[in-house]
This record gives sequence, structure tokens and C-alpha cells, in this order.
Amino acid sequence: MSTSVNAGSRLDRLPIGPFHRRIMLLIGIGMFFDGFDIYIAGTVLSVTLKSGFSTLAQNAAFISATFVGMMLGSFGTGFLGDRHGRRFTYQFNLLLFGIASLAAAFAPNMDFLIACRFVMGVGLGAENVVGYSTMTEFVPARTRGKWLGLTAVCVVTGLPAALLIASVLVPQFGWRSMFVLGGIGALVVWYMRKSLPESPRWLEAVGRTAEAEALMQAIEKEAAQGQPLPAPAPTTPAPVAPDLGTLFTAPLLSRMIVGAICLITINTLLYGFVTWLPVFFVKQGLSVATSFGYSLLMALGAPIGAAIGALTADRWGRKPTIIGASLISVALGMLYPMISDPILLPAVGFALTVPIYVLVALLFGIYIPELFPTEVRLRASGIVNTMGRGATIVTPFLVVSLFESRGVAGVMALMIGLLVVQIVTVWVLGIEPRHRSLEELKAEETAAPVLKEAS
Repeated sequence: MSTSVNAGSRLDRLPIGPFHRRIMLLIGIGMFFDGFDIYIAGTVLSVTLKSGFSTLAQNAAFISATFVGMMLGSFGTGFLGDRHGRRFTYQFNLLLFGIASLAAAFAPNMDFLIACRFVMGVGLGAENVVGYSTMTEFVPARTRGKWLGLTAVCVVTGLPAALLIASVLVPQFGWRSMFVLGGIGALVVWYMRKSLPESPRWLEAVGRTAEAEALMQAIEKEAAQGQPLPAPAPTTPAPVAPDLGTLFTAPLLSRMIVGAICLITINTLLYGFVTWLPVFFVKQGLSVATSFGYSLLMALGAPIGAAIGALTADRWGRKPTIIGASLISVALGMLYPMISDPILLPAVGFALTVPIYVLVALLFGIYIPELFPTEVRLRASGIVNTMGRGATIVTPFLVVSLFESRGVAGVMALMIGLLVVQIVTVWVLGIEPRHRSLEELKAEETAAPVLKEAS
């Protein structure tokens, strides 16, 4: 059997068909439960507090444990995924999350629940990194933005789904039912995912060429459906050193900077503005019921924004879409603190939520995994995701301080400042991966030092 697999070009020339939809379905469902579980904290904690199961301090510890776990999960999965493969990693983290979620449902006290939540956080942080990166390595370059964006839609649909399901389940069955649902769902997906293949790109990158060739032939047979396939484009091998230090030297260093700034910005927007909306509404004089209704309305902007990102990334390009959505967010962010009308407030809030979730799809789902070569993709994505998750640990303290001193306008000033930094960084340092194969982007990386030396 030939072992010169050329996996990237062979995958990129495949017609979209049942194979890609199966990969999307199995990764997407797992990512949905990832998003679902991130957003159940608010509904669960309000009930545990009211029933006396938890205190405010314990609720804060629960949230901190989630983000510390996610940060460690994001970091650790990069090393696992680049060393042991994508398949092992996405199965391991989903199993970890599922078991911990079921254990949380039977927590005898809040301390045990916090410990379970930390373990769940590790699985959640890992799933976010490996899910997007795995999808990146399977889908063709011409539609990669769309498929990765749709994966992000699966994640953010967890926000309105968690709110709606909690409103039905929690009054009838209590807060524990949310963890049972999340845990069983994760374990069912873990079992279904056993049929997912390893990434041929990764197998080839680590020298397991015979396995990569056998897998590529099976994929091509399924994707062709008896029809002849177009010839793959020839590629010139462009090896990248798998050492960690490669990420912190030119040309990958600039991409690490772009990734870190973008993920710090979007995490701060999500956990410094979107998740605080119910508090802001109540502080602005609305009732708790009205606040929940407004928050649910604005939560519907999440899948809409992510879908817009998915459908425009391949058409408009990554950089223009990121910069455009950031500019719209800045404009609406400046307007939002000036609104007090009870009809305009949720309307402008909804309008602001949409471009924020366009950025969620572009940054988490599409752009960041594309920035890095296969040999180091998960480690690089894991490190920049760790930086982004790290920002969520300090964000609540900043938000409370700014809100108490300057109100919503102070919070929005922080968001706008970060968005401006993001716009400049993407404009100056960012690359444009639209319609370009991952191998072409990698070749560009390895050529850069050579060109510099030649000059």
C-alpha cells in the first residue's frame, strides 16, 4: 500500500456528503452539551441559593471552579491531542464531563458539587478546543468557514436551550435534573462518537502514514458514492517542528498574539456583559421576571449571530467579518448605556448580542484553529484558549468594580476598549485563511523565515 498520503489535498477535494454530515452531527451534538452545561449555572445556582443548599460565597466558588477547570482543560487537551490524537482526546474529555455531571446530580452538599463542577470544567474546556480543531481538519477549504461556524451554532444554541429546559425541568424535578440531563446526554454522545475516525491529517503529520492512507481510502470510498473523484492538488511538504518553542518564534508568534487577544476579548464580552445582563436589568429597575424575559429574548440572538458568522465567513472572509462585527459591537456598545426605554432596551440589547455571537462563531469556531499547523494546532489553540479563559477569572471583579463606580457605561467602556485593540490586532497581524487549504497556510509559515534570511 502506498504511504504518500497527501491527506490534506485529498480531503479538500472531496464533495460534501454523508461523511461530512456525520462528522458534523457527532461533533456538533457533543459541542451542544458543552454549551448547554456552561449556561446552566445561572438557573441551578439561583435555586440552590434559595433552598439554602448553597451560600453566595459557595456560588462564587462554583463559578470560579468552572472557569479554573476550563482553563486547565483547554491547556491540557492541547498536549494530549497533539501527542495521542484527536479521537482519544475528544472521547476522553466527553467521558470525564459526563461522569462528573452525573456525580454532581447526587451531590450531598455544595462542596462536593463544587468539586464535581471543577472536573466538569476540565472536560468542557477540552471539548471546546478539540471539537473545533478536529472539524477544521476534516472539512474542505472552500466551505470550511461554514461548517466550523455551524459547529459554533451548536454550542451557542445551548444558551437559550438551557434557559428554556430549566424553566420546565427545575420547577418539576429540581436543579439536579439539569445535571442528569447533561450527563446522560454527554455519555450517549460519547458512545455514538466511537464511530468517528481519527484525523488523517494528524496521522500523516506524526508519521503514521500507513494508517493515514488506509483511513483516507475508506473516507474516499464513502464520500465518492461510486462516482469518480477529482484529482487532489499537489502539495509540497512543509514540515513544522512539533516543539512547544515553535509557537513563540516567528512566524507563529504573531498568530499566537492574534489568538490570545481575540479570545481574551470575546471571553470578556461573554462573561463580562452577556452573562451579567439579568443583574444589569434588575439594577436598572426591572423586575426579576421581566429581567429573565429580556435575557431570554437577547439569548435568541446567540444562534442567530453564530449562524450569520457561519454563512458569511467564506463569502466575506475572516478578517473583514471579525473587524466588521467588532465595529458594529462598538457602535451599539456606545449606544446601549444611553437607553432606558423598556421597549428599546431589549431591542438594542438583542442587536448588540447578534454581532457579539458573530464574533463567537468566527473566533472560537473558525479563525483560531485555522491559524496553526496540524503538528501544533491543539497545543496552540489550547494555550490561547487558556489565556482567554484566564480572563474570565478576573472579569467578574472588574465588572463589579466598574458597575458600582460608573454603571453600565463603565462596563461597556471596558468592552469597547478591548474591541478596539482586537480590531487593530486582526487588521495588522491577522492572516486571511478564506478558501485556502491548511497546508497552504502551513507552507506560508515555513517559507516566512526563509524569505527573511534571503533578504
